[in-house]
Amino acid sequence: MRRLVVFNSMSLDGFISDGSGDMSWAHKQDAEWNSFVAGNASGAGVLVFGRKTYELMAGYWPTPLAQANSPAVAKRMNQLEKIVFSRSMEQAGWQNTLLLKGELVEEIKRLKRETGPDLVILGSASIVGQLSDARLIDEYQIAVGSVALGGGKSMFAGIRGKLELQLKGTRSFQNGNVFLTYQPA
Repeated sequence: MRRLVVFNSMSLDGFISDGSGDMSWAHKQDAEWNSFVAGNASGAGVLVFGRKTYELMAGYWPTPLAQANSPAVAKRMNQLEKIVFSRSMEQAGWQNTLLLKGELVEEIKRLKRETGPDLVILGSASIVGQLSDARLIDEYQIAVGSVALGGGKSMFAGIRGKLELQLKGTRSFQNGNVFLTYQPA
C-alpha cells in the first residue's frame, strides 16, 4: 500500500503562505538547505497538487530560470509523475501529469491501494486540509521557517476535531529552518 506524505514549508505562526499567496519567505538560499532540498527531490514519488499549486509549479519548474537556480530540483520536478486534482481544468500541460476530476478523498483512497511509489503533496493547502480531515495522510514533513507572517493560509484549515500527531524526527539548519517529521498518533 502506498503512503501519502505532505512536504510543506510553514511559518512559525502556522501558515504555508501569506495572505496574498506569497511563499518567497520559505526560500532561504544556502548550501546546506539547498543540498537537503536537492536530496529530497532525488527520491521517488508521485507529486500530488491542487490546481492553484499545480499552476504555480508548472509555471516555474519547466523554465530556464528554474534550470539556472536549481538544476537538480528542476530536473526531478519535470521528470516525476504528477497528479493534479481540479474540476475546472480541461487539461494539464506539464509533462508527466495526470488530471483527476473525481472526488478527492475517494481518488486518494484508490491511489493508496495501488502499488507504486509514495504520493507526495507539495503546497496545496486545501487538499491537505481535506485529506487530513479524512485521516488519509501518513506523514507530515514540515520545514518551519524563522518568520511569523501574522496571517495567511493554513494547511490544516477546515479539519474537524483534533488531529493528534507524533513527532518522528527533527533537523535544524543554519539558515534558521527546522525540519519536523510527524506521523498520525
